[in-house]
Amino acid sequence: MARQSNFTQWLHYLPLRAIASIVNCCPMAMNMRACKYFGDFFYRLNSKRRTRTFGNIKSSFPDWSDEKVSALAKQSMEHMFQLFVAEGVQMPSLITPTTFHKYIEFKATEQISERLANNQPTIFVTGHCGNWELLGYTLSVLGYPIAALARPLDNKLINDWVLGIREKYGLQIITKWGGVPILQELIAKNTSVGFIADQNAGGRGMFVPFFGRLASTYKSIGLLAMRYDIPIAAVHAKRIDGKFKYEITVTDFIEPADWLEQPDPLYYITARYSKAIEQMIRNAPEQYLWLHRRWKSRPAFELEGKPMPKKLIQQLESLPWMTENELSKLTDATIQQ
Repeated sequence: MARQSNFTQWLHYLPLRAIASIVNCCPMAMNMRACKYFGDFFYRLNSKRRTRTFGNIKSSFPDWSDEKVSALAKQSMEHMFQLFVAEGVQMPSLITPTTFHKYIEFKATEQISERLANNQPTIFVTGHCGNWELLGYTLSVLGYPIAALARPLDNKLINDWVLGIREKYGLQIITKWGGVPILQELIAKNTSVGFIADQNAGGRGMFVPFFGRLASTYKSIGLLAMRYDIPIAAVHAKRIDGKFKYEITVTDFIEPADWLEQPDPLYYITARYSKAIEQMIRNAPEQYLWLHRRWKSRPAFELEGKPMPKKLIQQLESLPWMTENELSKLTDATIQQ
């Protein structure tokens, strides 16, 4: 984590708190409209991130026209500003034990509700889609024990402020640095844990399919599920009608029985929840953080200009949902890198 001087920290922190105070004084609907315009302005002004966003969308939806890709890129930027500014600031005052039902609707969540009611831990995963902070925060508001893994912010003043908001109702935030052992202790005590599971895991990550390309993905989620024999719930909090109103649904529920008979259980788990996150994004592509560098790391064989290893091909072929056409596209994408 990069260190900032005290002066730099205060220089960033004070204006941010001032903006947050102004946002808190305005109705959510007004803030959402204003942030949409700011997102549009950011999209037009920042050519570097606009180009990256366009490229990620185009690679994920190769059949789309440039006009359609550009429109989605702009919508993604607008969503980002609405999420970080309007919702990030006002969510704690709106989502409370007595008011959450005004803004959140739970659909097809019976499996996780049963486990939470019986004090049985679950691993929750989502991606940078919709409002990825909402599930953990809402469960803590409802009184369920839950912890989430998160990267600490470089600015300690801002980090402490954001942590205070996140942990207001008992959500426990574990920093990434050395966080897995702590998560293991929490799971052993029947505390559910949550991950934003579409982060780039570097050269040593597990490369699984994601929008027709291999993407480096962390192994720790699958390893935790296998070690403690607990299910993984892929959950999507999707904004409805452009308002501060969300529908929380379980896109996939991966149980231990699902991976027991698989030839490579860890690869199966990792690929399956990545597939679920892809489905979340396809359900509301305008609500995904497309400027996120999901495909930054590439497998060693690709960097060396070698063919896809037989082991990886076998892992891909073992996935129950893999088709010959999809496998061919993955191989072609590798060759074109």
